[in-house]
Amino acid sequence: MKIYVTDLKGEEHTLDAVEGWRVMEIIRDHGLKMKAECGGACACATCHVYIDEEWAVKLSAKRDEEEEMLDEAFHLQDNSRLSCQIIMSEDLDGLKVKLVENAG
Repeated sequence: MKIYVTDLKGEEHTLDAVEGWRVMEIIRDHGLKMKAECGGACACATCHVYIDEEWAVKLSAKRDEEEEMLDEAFHLQDNSRLSCQIIMSEDLDGLKVKLVENAG
């Protein structure tokens, strides 16, 4: 499985993804710049990403706690998500996300 991550410089990175891992973990473990301060507990917004519009409709709905954390995020858009709340699965093979400047 793969995910495609566009970094802050606009460069796209193809990352190997592991089923069951949080997208935040995959991005961080590949060495891309992401704070991810709470480690996936949905207690901050430092793993904020933009989801490619094609993929946004394929993700499960945001839970209330994710919505609350996103309210504290910088540069919020309709396609904003916390990458710690997206669990990699076969259905998400090919997911495209973009890192957000000054996330959190």
